[in-house]
Amino acid sequence: MTQRRVVVTGYGALTPLGNTADETWENVTKGVSGTNEITRFDTTKFKTHIACELKDYNPLNYFDKKEVRKYNLFQQYALVASDEAVKKSKIVIDKLDRSRCGVIWGSAIGGLETLMVEISDFNTGDGTPRFSPNLFTKIMFDSVPGMIAQKYKFEGPSYVTVSGCASSSNAIINAYRKIAYNVADLFIVGGSEAPISPIGIGAFSAMKSLSTRNDDYATASRPFDTDRDGFVIGEGAGALVIESLDHAVARNATIYAEIVGTGYSNDNVNTTNPDPKGESAYNAMKSAIASAGMDISDINHINAHASGTKDGDLSETRAIRNLFGDALPKIYVTSTKSMTGHLLGASGAVESVISILSLCDAIVPPTINNTSVDPEIGEGFYFILNKAKKRKINCVMNNSFGLGGHNAVIIFKKFK
Repeated sequence: MTQRRVVVTGYGALTPLGNTADETWENVTKGVSGTNEITRFDTTKFKTHIACELKDYNPLNYFDKKEVRKYNLFQQYALVASDEAVKKSKIVIDKLDRSRCGVIWGSAIGGLETLMVEISDFNTGDGTPRFSPNLFTKIMFDSVPGMIAQKYKFEGPSYVTVSGCASSSNAIINAYRKIAYNVADLFIVGGSEAPISPIGIGAFSAMKSLSTRNDDYATASRPFDTDRDGFVIGEGAGALVIESLDHAVARNATIYAEIVGTGYSNDNVNTTNPDPKGESAYNAMKSAIASAGMDISDINHINAHASGTKDGDLSETRAIRNLFGDALPKIYVTSTKSMTGHLLGASGAVESVISILSLCDAIVPPTINNTSVDPEIGEGFYFILNKAKKRKINCVMNNSFGLGGHNAVIIFKKFK
């Protein structure tokens, strides 16, 4: 079957750096840290007191009071980001073949906070089962694609992908392949996460995954750095509108980038730690390049998964070194999690938005908070450190590697 070209015609984001994609991108290019002390709950008894929370987010700016009570935060974030992407795409719903339009969404932990609150209320009460009638719809992962599809009256494929921190990248890949092989014409894709809660912070702290640089929180997220001590958890959402090239051209859409290659793999080593040799990550990147019909020399920039954990950053950089070899010094490598924090299942979508804007504006974002690259990573990398660089780039590889060993890679290309 002839594979159709797939392009990006809309994007949206709600992140710790901005309540829109453009505001987020502006702060990314300025190298702004999104880390602050947690305001959502009292962290006195926790080891980690910091996170990348949304700034000045007021749900009443987007929803009425009834909807605010009805929606979990991860659902709110999804609806806000997808609405921005749809508006930017300028699709006219009534002119679409809605049976060929769908929604695929990713999230790693869904409505975890709602479940925690409901269970806590029950356990501290008198035993009378007083649960919210919205409980299941607020915690179910697949509620989000259903809500988005209902809002835009889409009747095509609609489901959720759950693969840890690779969840939203897998959502994009799944939609891309359905369009490429003519199963559908257009998708709203992305991911959302709202993990900043006692159970979210407590559980990741117990795994020793989070940074405890509480007294110097602005520099806590420091991928590739010698003194990195874990990731800073973040919240928010990213969304794309993607469609076949012929469909986009037919409606005279603005095209921001093309998706040209995808790849995924599984470490099959450990549930919580990556393959130390990076062999599976290597395979995912190699597969993405092969599916694009490209050579490693065609990749100009890698938006790395690198979250600031000791093992994760080493595994990924080993994989990159082994794959790109002599081409390594020519490839700009960065981790925007140094600014946004780690948005778990939403990170792939948010970083896809950032990757697309890198192509559009010819700017490579920085990895901030890096004072010295870890000697174990080694030399030869062209890291963009602490300050964005104006660079002509044609292809960006976006890496997402999640708990459970789930690896997903997407290659975006400047549209021509």
